[in-house]
Amino acid sequence: MLNISENSVSKYILPKAYSTLSEVEKKHSNRVLRKIIIGFTVISFIVLFLPWTQNVRSEGYITTLKPDQRPQSLNSIIGGRIDSWYVKEGDYVNKGDTILKISEIKDAYFDDELLQRTKNQIELKEESVKAYGDKIAIQTNQLDLLQKQMNLKLTQAKNKLGQAILKVQNDSINFESAKLNYTTASAQYNRADSLYTIGLKSKIDLEKRRVKMQETKSYELAAKNKYLNSQNEVLNLKVELSNIEVKFQSDYNKIESERFSTVSRKLDTETNINKLKNQYSNYQFRNGLYFITAPQDGYITKTFISGIGEVIKEGQQILTLMPKNYDLAVELYVKPIDLPLIKKGEHVNIQFDGWPAIVFSGWPSASYGTFQGKIYAIDQFISANGKYRVLVMEDSTDHCWPDDLRFGSGATNLMLLKDVPVWYELWRNINGFPPEYYEVKEEEAKNLKKK
Repeated sequence: MLNISENSVSKYILPKAYSTLSEVEKKHSNRVLRKIIIGFTVISFIVLFLPWTQNVRSEGYITTLKPDQRPQSLNSIIGGRIDSWYVKEGDYVNKGDTILKISEIKDAYFDDELLQRTKNQIELKEESVKAYGDKIAIQTNQLDLLQKQMNLKLTQAKNKLGQAILKVQNDSINFESAKLNYTTASAQYNRADSLYTIGLKSKIDLEKRRVKMQETKSYELAAKNKYLNSQNEVLNLKVELSNIEVKFQSDYNKIESERFSTVSRKLDTETNINKLKNQYSNYQFRNGLYFITAPQDGYITKTFISGIGEVIKEGQQILTLMPKNYDLAVELYVKPIDLPLIKKGEHVNIQFDGWPAIVFSGWPSASYGTFQGKIYAIDQFISANGKYRVLVMEDSTDHCWPDDLRFGSGATNLMLLKDVPVWYELWRNINGFPPEYYEVKEEEAKNLKKK
């Protein structure tokens, strides 16, 4: 009994009369408790000096290393009406396999002979270009002939002009000679008249001198008239020469203008040919878009369009294709406060959803069912969820990840930091200090960059 009351009753009880009470009073429980406390204290003290691996926990998802290995949306480049399906969800398709067929819904492409008609237009336009080329060649030849004819005409006119100039010079000489003859005859007449007055010459001789003077005067006037006519002819020839140049230049410019117009029409036709060829190529390429094919080997995961006769728009998503071959990675998100602690090349313990594991956060080597990874990329900007994305690849030095992992599965990650004693980790958590972290060795960083 405890005997804690002021009115003790122990003197009225005989312990030997109660066997249970006797057994209880014989126990020394205080010694056992003391040993337990001492043992727990010693073990706790020893545990405080055990190594503890600091870590940062985060949640993530399974993804792939390369963008072309992730689920891809298959879209229709052109709008159309679904005619037939050749696959169903879950089917495996090879690259180039036909998935579905669509038909045209735009009236601009309803013509079944659209390609042939466009090709005929191109051929006719090409013939027009040839005709324009021939016309340009003819006009160029006309220009050459006209130039030669103009040169001949100008040479002929210049020769006539030269002859006329020579004739003017000849007439000028004749005119001067006639003037000199008249002057001489006039002088002779005057002398004869003087001699006649004094009686040394007869009247007949005087009249002969008068006649001679009149004849030379007549010759002078005729020579002057001829000289003036020659000058007038030179002026006429100069005018004619100028008219020839003007006329041929006008004809030359007219043909040249027509030639430039022909060249312009030829260039316009060639431009139309290029446009038609572009349309022809577009029509030909569009015909190949009526059959939507698989861009790579993979599995049809989900279709967003169903039925026959449904109309789809340009760029509308039709289905999702998961590539056959892919290299898995883990996409995890860390808080901004933990970002400075994470470096490329650090090791990560990963627990995948669906794979049972026993995890000891402080002793990763004692964990069971986890898989090793290595950080290979850290985003430089924050994500929409307020955290930074970190990509983890498979660590080739450890055992391989399970083959049955699928894109999008969940994963729990432990990013391992520095090894510290347990007491330090407790003291850090009590004071709210950040974990210790270490830099990746230079050799490991170089090897990671090479990879």
